Amino acid sequence: MKGYASPEYAESLSELGVPRRLHRSQTHVLERHIPDSPYYDAMGCYPLFACEDWSRLDEDIQDLGKQLVSLTVVTDPFGNYDPPLLEQCFGDLVVPFKEHFVTDLRVAAGQFISKHHRYYARRASTKVNVEKCREPELFLDVWLSLYGNLIQKHGLEGIQTFSRRAFAQQLTAPGIVVFRATYGEYVVGAHLWFVRGDVAYSHLAASSPLGYDLMVSYALYQAAIEYFSPRVRWLDLGSGAGMREDSSGLSRFKRGWSTGRRTAYLCGKIFDREKYEDLVSSRDKRESSYFPAYRDRELG
Repeated sequence: MKGYASPEYAESLSELGVPRRLHRSQTHVLERHIPDSPYYDAMGCYPLFACEDWSRLDEDIQDLGKQLVSLTVVTDPFGNYDPPLLEQCFGDLVVPFKEHFVTDLRVAAGQFISKHHRYYARRASTKVNVEKCREPELFLDVWLSLYGNLIQKHGLEGIQTFSRRAFAQQLTAPGIVVFRATYGEYVVGAHLWFVRGDVAYSHLAASSPLGYDLMVSYALYQAAIEYFSPRVRWLDLGSGAGMREDSSGLSRFKRGWSTGRRTAYLCGKIFDREKYEDLVSSRDKRESSYFPAYRDRELG
């Protein structure tokens, strides 16, 4: 078991909640205490909830209901499910959440990478050297420095910031692949991926201020496509920023490397409706469209 479904990845998020194994579907959720209450709920692993066996998920969810108020997940766009199965499993909420840009690597790179991206990838590649890290666990301190720059640049907060401990575990988790870009003696950018089955998932990417000037992200994406092309069929590049994705610069950037899109669904299940309504009422969140309504917007 690799990537977002692995025990190691779930453990890396244990500061968000206690990992709980779902044995039939072969995945994990994170149990969390609900602030200012004696109750608990659960969320899928961030950023995507992945299962080995989606057909058994409904049974696992029924068992969860004996102890929790609610469950919230954002599904892996490459999961083996359809909306009717999700409705069966969750029932209370199944809605398209974000469109992920994806790349079918059976298509020749020259046919799907935009002319704009090919130009800037060539330009960046003349200035930086990109290589796959042989020992990702030794890259922790450099990665933290790069990611710290990303946090500052975009004002990331909460669940998106991760911690040193989380990254230390992710860099040793099964399926991790790390590319780094150097300019002389300086590491100016890096891109973390998780491989699971026939899909490589773009996890996180970050650059130094110099890396932004060198447009190192173009070289990193080009190198990843070249590396993964003979090894997997699909790349999941993730979604754009925020809810109005199509207008974001990140969406335009990812679109230039992709061949299409797949939907990630936001799914919710209320196990104890009386407790749920009490929590919503006590927090004055009856008008909230977020799920669960008693929590702040954690998933973007």
